[in-house]
Amino acid sequence: MSHQYSSFDCTSEYFEKAALNRFRSLVAFIPQDCKIFREPWDCSTILCLDFANCPEKLDSVIDKAALLLSAAQDLGLSGAIVFRIAHKFVGRIGNTSLR
Repeated sequence: MSHQYSSFDCTSEYFEKAALNRFRSLVAFIPQDCKIFREPWDCSTILCLDFANCPEKLDSVIDKAALLLSAAQDLGLSGAIVFRIAHKFVGRIGNTSLR
């Protein structure tokens, strides 16, 4: 019997990419120019949305932050989201020990 996915595709990197793509499809109001990634923060992992390529769209997305957090939690991506413009921290939502 042949499996649908090769063993090469069954890596944590593959699953994380698939989860981030699923997140983007669930919250389609995030601009395509916005980078979405996860990064370690203290003892947890946060979801980062970087608006360096579309800073003018940040406010409209932050207005829907509760929907973003709900989707991230449902997919097991993170319990917190950080909003950035390049390396500048511009906001957050969720449970984390950000200082």
